[in-house]
Amino acid sequence: MYIKKPMEIENKSMDIIEDVMGDTNFSPEEKIVVKRMIHTTGDFDYRNIVEFKGDFLNNAISAIKSGGTIYTDTKMAYSGINKTALSKTGCELKYFIDDERAKKLSKELGTTRSACAVDLAVSEGIDMFVIGNAPTALFRILELVDAGKVDPKFVIGVPVGFVGAKESREELRKYNIPSISTVGTKGGSNVAASIVNALLYMVVGR
Repeated sequence: MYIKKPMEIENKSMDIIEDVMGDTNFSPEEKIVVKRMIHTTGDFDYRNIVEFKGDFLNNAISAIKSGGTIYTDTKMAYSGINKTALSKTGCELKYFIDDERAKKLSKELGTTRSACAVDLAVSEGIDMFVIGNAPTALFRILELVDAGKVDPKFVIGVPVGFVGAKESREELRKYNIPSISTVGTKGGSNVAASIVNALLYMVVGR
């Protein structure tokens, strides 16, 4: 008989992941996040490629508890974040990739909509960032940090791909910003959403 109940399936999956991961250098809380990433992707490589910086977990959890707006770079990441859990916090979620202002700025400046969408987010005072797709968005956040226009409470930096993805994450790790990132080319909107969900479950429960 196959398992039918969703939480039973998830709990069984997490048990399997725990067994395969074994001992790691992650703290118990960090391990919860990494397990959620593995659960989302089915890829055990994440146990070896995730890097935390700047006391990411404590800072991110504190920021979520304090409320505010979390920015995502894609509609896919937005869709993947658990809205029921989010609604139990003081946070809301926004993305601007489809905003006409981002499209207009992109044409005017000759850059990506993703980078321009970050500017829109910062102009609204957003300081919590979830980047799962666009390296240019992550680079733009760091440019705005350098310009003194934003001081991120946390950055989830897992853009996926072969052009700029690895480099943008390497650049992120040079900054003393509370962050989580991956080494190499792996990542994606689903991974970014899984990290946010792990944080939300730590704050409000599953």
